[in-house]
Amino acid sequence: MRYPLIFTRTIIVAFLSLVPCAHAFEPLPDKAPAPADNPQSEAKIALGKQLFFDPRLSLNGSLSCNSCHNVMTGGTDDRPVSIGEAGQKGGRNAPTVWNSAFHSVQFWDGRAATLKDQAKGPILNPVEMAMPSAEFTVARIKSIPGYVEQFKSVFGGNDPLTYDNIAKAIASYERTLITPNSAFDRYLKGEKNILSEQAKRGMKLVTDIGCTSCHTGINFNGPTSLPLGQGFYQKFPMFTNNPYIKNYKLDQDMGRFHVTGDAKDKHMWRVPTWRNIALTAPYFHNGSVPTLEEAVRVMASTQLNKKLNDSQVEDIVAFLNSLTGEFPEQTLPRLPVTTGNSPLSGN
Repeated sequence: MRYPLIFTRTIIVAFLSLVPCAHAFEPLPDKAPAPADNPQSEAKIALGKQLFFDPRLSLNGSLSCNSCHNVMTGGTDDRPVSIGEAGQKGGRNAPTVWNSAFHSVQFWDGRAATLKDQAKGPILNPVEMAMPSAEFTVARIKSIPGYVEQFKSVFGGNDPLTYDNIAKAIASYERTLITPNSAFDRYLKGEKNILSEQAKRGMKLVTDIGCTSCHTGINFNGPTSLPLGQGFYQKFPMFTNNPYIKNYKLDQDMGRFHVTGDAKDKHMWRVPTWRNIALTAPYFHNGSVPTLEEAVRVMASTQLNKKLNDSQVEDIVAFLNSLTGEFPEQTLPRLPVTTGNSPLSGN
């Protein structure tokens, strides 16, 4: 049975009020689980990293996965919406790729169940990387001898360089993009003096006012135990009697409804992570809100029907800042090259 969202939130908040607020959260693991059909290996991770940074996976050879999900920063492109093939703009803000291995579904609307499924989408999207087909993509990568040898070594078999294996390799690299040991993680592990008093007030406040009815678990975006493919969705915006709706055009995108066609999914979204949120402005599905302080005010008003004072906003922002983790060093990979011809010729 699918209970009304407000009823569900009320029950969860009531439960959380019975336990210390930190119990709603869990520290981020150092490693993400890998699916049985795509085990991790150093060679596969290295191959996936090359593909993640390789602009030859885009039609005109100018865009890579990293163009929109920059792992040298917070895993986004800092734009309201990304710029794709021929200067086209996407319709939604690029989510961070950091810690995305802990999502139970991918994309804002949950249309991909796994990292592998997600990796397949942008390459063929005509607004994004704009490759005309999976077959075209495979043929281009097969024209690069270094990739042919690597796929043979990593995957084996008679025909290892497939679109599915391209996505598997990218997903394997993305599974390493984890930012553990934030100040809050260290607090949960026993370093009780690592958080400022302001951050501790913010931690208590997000539980007291109901934020943790959605933002909980290891990734602060829902129950940790959800199986892959089962998303944790919430309606946004919930309350529309405020100026934020019009100012930031928050209700113009129907969200998951575009995937399912089910009226119950209008304005339903995968709950976004709070991990490293201080580094991923601008905010929300349309990237319309420029600052974290304003995002906190918007969420309180649209989701909880509450108006926060400046002190409360500052406390919550201090807590959110404590969720910035340690970023593993990223270096640009050397990409396999061709001799005497270009894989982009004839496109």
